[in-house]
Amino acid sequence: MILPPSLRWTGTHLELLDQRQLPGSVVFMQLKTWDEVATAISSMAVRGAPAIGIAAAWGVVLAAQAGDDLSCAIRGLRASRPTAVNLGWALKKMESVLASTGSVNCESLAVVAAELQRQDCLLTQRLVDHGVSLLSQGCRVLHHCHTGAIATAGVGTALGVISAAHAHGVLRHAWLDETRPRLQGAALSAWELGCLGVPCTVIVDGASGLLMRRGEVDAVMVGCDRVAANGDVANKIGTYNLALVAKAHGVPFYVCAPGSSIDLATPDGDAITIEERDAQEITHVQGLSVAAPGAQAWNPAFDITPAHLVTGLITEFGVLRPPYRESLRGLSLPNQP
Repeated sequence: MILPPSLRWTGTHLELLDQRQLPGSVVFMQLKTWDEVATAISSMAVRGAPAIGIAAAWGVVLAAQAGDDLSCAIRGLRASRPTAVNLGWALKKMESVLASTGSVNCESLAVVAAELQRQDCLLTQRLVDHGVSLLSQGCRVLHHCHTGAIATAGVGTALGVISAAHAHGVLRHAWLDETRPRLQGAALSAWELGCLGVPCTVIVDGASGLLMRRGEVDAVMVGCDRVAANGDVANKIGTYNLALVAKAHGVPFYVCAPGSSIDLATPDGDAITIEERDAQEITHVQGLSVAAPGAQAWNPAFDITPAHLVTGLITEFGVLRPPYRESLRGLSLPNQP
């Protein structure tokens, strides 16, 4: 099966793959207003930091086409999810167009949104190539959350590395954390690897320790929503736990971080806003209650993995090593002033 694109611009509206419908159905949403895009982002119809940023850019184009208040639209899009830096990065790119032209020019905005999408295709491929070079023949890689092609406009990040390693005959097996509470690993990563014929097994998030103790994992590879200036990483909740387990068992822990996810203006992980989501994402699965009536739930969507637990940051520039303040400094990053 050929993977569908995460999004596509028709010239009049945005067609967005509804990731909530996977793996059961491949459904494209027809988004015609900026607030529909904002809702798609906040409701996780679109997931993956790069895809979120590009969708938001097209949301600005929709607002311009409709003659909406662009300041209001950009504020609404920026508030749709707070942790992924790619969202703010893309919106700043669109704001720079408005500042440079001094007026609303739909065509100019569309050109920039299309270029962001094109660049993501190129840069994720470079990142994947660097990631594959780290993996040895017959490797078994453990992945958390979902970072495949549909999380980007290109080939994906961490899951893209796994897919490419399989295509190069390097990968023996992929282990996929189910990734609670929304089961992105079980629903999205397993579906995507299945489409590509990559051998994989879904495990519950808490099984990674036993798996590593048995010597069944050669590397852990995850994505990220933001990397701070000191190398601390914000990623899907459960990443920190996984990094601790990997450290305890001497398994390398790699974070795939496109330049648009690196935020040198944020000094460390403590300065990153952690999104908290509806408790029903924990207490219910596909609308069915799995918790005792009246049970309370706390649902942070992300956690912070300290830099000292990260073996390497895989970027389109190459693989960065500690100390990260030094290795990150001086990079020509797309989201920096």
